[in-house]
Amino acid sequence: MNLLFVCSRNQWRSPTAEAIYKNHPEVMARSAGTEPSARIKLSAKMINWADIIFVMEKKHKERLLNKFPIDSQQKQIIILDIPDEYKFMDTELIEEIQTRVKPYIED
Repeated sequence: MNLLFVCSRNQWRSPTAEAIYKNHPEVMARSAGTEPSARIKLSAKMINWADIIFVMEKKHKERLLNKFPIDSQQKQIIILDIPDEYKFMDTELIEEIQTRVKPYIED
């Protein structure tokens, strides 16, 4: 299963999620950002690659749907509702991501 994690600048939240799941035996994980200043910018290719797209906030889903309306049409997009108040690999952030993503991944 291919998981794509999306936040604004791809600096803290989505790279943390990618790091958590990069060695998971059942999934492949990537991350991207919606902003022009993102470390890795969201692309149609990434959206097409993903089985499930996890966005950190509602605004990320809106940006994704506006910028890639055709590519995102049939995609499952989950809003994790994780605010931009954490640093990369913050313990609390890791716990929040794992708790909210767990129902979507078969163990």
